[in-house]
Amino acid sequence: MPRLALYAFIVCLLTVAAAVVSFARGSWLLGVVWVLLVGLSSNMTWYYVRRARAQKELRAAQAAQADHSATC
Repeated sequence: MPRLALYAFIVCLLTVAAAVVSFARGSWLLGVVWVLLVGLSSNMTWYYVRRARAQKELRAAQAAQADHSATC
C-alpha cells in the first residue's frame, strides 16, 4: 500500500472513531461532520491505491515495450 494511501486510511479510521464518540455523546451535528470526513478520507485512500496501481502497470508496459523494441 502506498504511503499516502496508508496515511489516508489511518485518518479514515480515526475519523470513524471520532464519529462514534460524537454520536455516543449525543452531538449529532458534529457526528455528521465526522461521517462526511470519513467519506472524504475513504475516497482519498482508494484514489491513492488506484493511482499507484495504474502507475505500476504503466511502468510495466513501458518496460515491456522497451524490451520488445530492443530485441527487434
